[in-house]
Amino acid sequence: MQPSILSIAELRGRPGVKWHRYADDVLPAWVAEMDFGVAEPIQAALQRLVGEASYGYEGETVYARLAEAFVAYMDQRFHWPVRSELVLPVADLVQALFASVHAFTAPGQGVGLLTPIYPPFLYAVREQGRRMVEQRLLDDGTRFVVDTDTLAGAFDPDTPMLLLCNPHNPTGRVFERRELEALAALVVERQMVVVTDEVHADLAYPGHAHIPFASLGPEVAERTITLTSATKAYNIPGLRCGLMYFGSEALRERFRAAVPDHLLGRVTRFGVEATVAAWQACQPWLEAVMRLLEDNRQTLGRVVAAELPGVRYHPPEATYLAWLDCRGLQLPGSPFQFFLEEARVALSDGADFAPPGQGCVRLNFGTSAPILDQVLQRLAAAARTTAAPPGVPSRR
Repeated sequence: MQPSILSIAELRGRPGVKWHRYADDVLPAWVAEMDFGVAEPIQAALQRLVGEASYGYEGETVYARLAEAFVAYMDQRFHWPVRSELVLPVADLVQALFASVHAFTAPGQGVGLLTPIYPPFLYAVREQGRRMVEQRLLDDGTRFVVDTDTLAGAFDPDTPMLLLCNPHNPTGRVFERRELEALAALVVERQMVVVTDEVHADLAYPGHAHIPFASLGPEVAERTITLTSATKAYNIPGLRCGLMYFGSEALRERFRAAVPDHLLGRVTRFGVEATVAAWQACQPWLEAVMRLLEDNRQTLGRVVAAELPGVRYHPPEATYLAWLDCRGLQLPGSPFQFFLEEARVALSDGADFAPPGQGCVRLNFGTSAPILDQVLQRLAAAARTTAAPPGVPSRR
């Protein structure tokens, strides 16, 4: 089961924000969405629904199918036993993130974050009047790691929540058990609530294994809400289907008391059936996609080393997102703006990922090899313009 490779013309001929936010001469490598066609079982499930032409109100059996598929998939994929009655379907994981911060913290209280971090984590804290309590990931020379030696002092006593992203967006880390256990020990000691975004869990490369945070033990599970979906791995973000998994009934009831279910809206049958199809029948497709992504990851590493020596880059252990530290290029202004204007490539601005992202960009390499080649050639050519030829003053 091979993913279809879409051309630039085909991608531009589709609706959607990725290929239409910027001018047509700009290659988009920003939002976390892949440029591959959807798996056939997903397409077949959607076509079946269209054929039925039944667009009435959903019954509870639709949600039950999603919960059952989630339980089976977590057991098969991660050997993690979960309970269907603790699943809450949601149409938007960012909404779930905001709702969780609202439910378990009060204005003025702290929320712990490992930065740099996916921007909606920051928005969920700032826009609701909470304090950002930042623990910066350390660059150890080969990857970004949790600074376990300083964890205890990083979060003050009035920080009742930790927002975790694992696999980590934007650095691509798959946190190891010792890192997760250090976080878990602090969470249990301080009686914190953890919201862990594990939406990239299926996208770990060989040699790296995702560990669900809630699987670390009963005391950890009872304080953990896991956010996940099939949207990133199976490339169906527009179908708006995800879920919150509560590690205990008590946690579920605390959330319901603060955020009634009706505030979260409903997930449609289209999203549910696509997700069920993905989890039940599309792993061969995902395996083929991971081979393409691994090739792209290797290509990116070679090009950065050979043609962008001023860029600091650690290959991601998961995701199709690369975190590029461009400070060594000494660019005139932000690297995001520079590459947009000079290379006509749209990346994600590292400054949006909290202060440690200043001077960095995030590059989405979830595309075909020819498109990635064009992206990298443009970046390298633009970077070369900052180096002056003999006798000419440098733009730096």
